[in-house]
Amino acid sequence: MHSIQHLPPRKRIALVAHDNKKQDLVEWARFNKGLLSYHELYATGTTGLLLETTLEIAVHKLQSGPLGGDQQIGAKIADGEVDFVIFFWDPLEPQPHDPDVKALLRIAVVWNIPVACNRATADFLISSPLMSSNYERIVPDFEEYQGRLKGHK
Repeated sequence: MHSIQHLPPRKRIALVAHDNKKQDLVEWARFNKGLLSYHELYATGTTGLLLETTLEIAVHKLQSGPLGGDQQIGAKIADGEVDFVIFFWDPLEPQPHDPDVKALLRIAVVWNIPVACNRATADFLISSPLMSSNYERIVPDFEEYQGRLKGHK
């Protein structure tokens, strides 16, 4: 079983970037400012400040990644408050908060949230007709899973 979450044309997008990828994300966002300005934006610490300054549009700024910002976005996904994640991460540079990065990507997959981890994927996803239209996202039902956990206590 599953349920359906009705997403309006205005999506809630989380934007995250590792230090070595912040400039890439800012450049991508600048190029897509017209599309992004239509949506509600969330971002981790420094990335949010850079985006808000560059784009001159409001961004809900959370903590920086190492201070829990990735986890805050994960919580928003689990609570149904984020519809889409753009996360430019650096696969060649180890991060002190790598477990948080993996947890954020995992929670996005668990809750069936679209995720773009590089510029090409972000281009394809943001230009999709689904970004500016109503969309019915299938939300997995974890009731059976949660019941099994309760049975093992």
